[in-house]
Amino acid sequence: MRDESRAGAAEATYEEFVVARSPTLYRTAYLLTGQQTDAEDLLQTALVKVYVGWRKVAAARSPEAYARQVLVNAFVSGRRPARFTRERLVTSLPERGAEDVDPTDRLSLWPHVEALPPRQRAVVVLRYYEGQSEAEIAETLGCARGTVKSTASAALATLRTRMGESS
Repeated sequence: MRDESRAGAAEATYEEFVVARSPTLYRTAYLLTGQQTDAEDLLQTALVKVYVGWRKVAAARSPEAYARQVLVNAFVSGRRPARFTRERLVTSLPERGAEDVDPTDRLSLWPHVEALPPRQRAVVVLRYYEGQSEAEIAETLGCARGTVKSTASAALATLRTRMGESS
């Protein structure tokens, strides 16, 4: 239990540090990046690294200076040219795959989703709105993956039928 109470105290100290020092660190991040969203991302990256090494940071003479160094190092390393990137520059855009879904279609779909039986609705929401895998859904619902597959199949068939009727 002592380890748990120490861990809780360390987390509280980290939280206090974040509350107290985030504005100053954010200002530094903003000055480095020049954009609000990039500064927020950089600050978040630095705070995650600080959290992971919190014991070392807390033991430092100046935790804020340590965190600032982490922030600056994250900025610099993020600006270095990568030796390997997954992005490939091309001269022409590839053909589009699927057409973008019209937002009005999404609005017309939702009443049909609401009308599904609870288990089918849960599977549809977890799979297509929350992006969970079949295994995650099976664990959440306490059933087999095959049950998730068959439930999703039945729900999609029902939705296709109902959407065909309403068109």
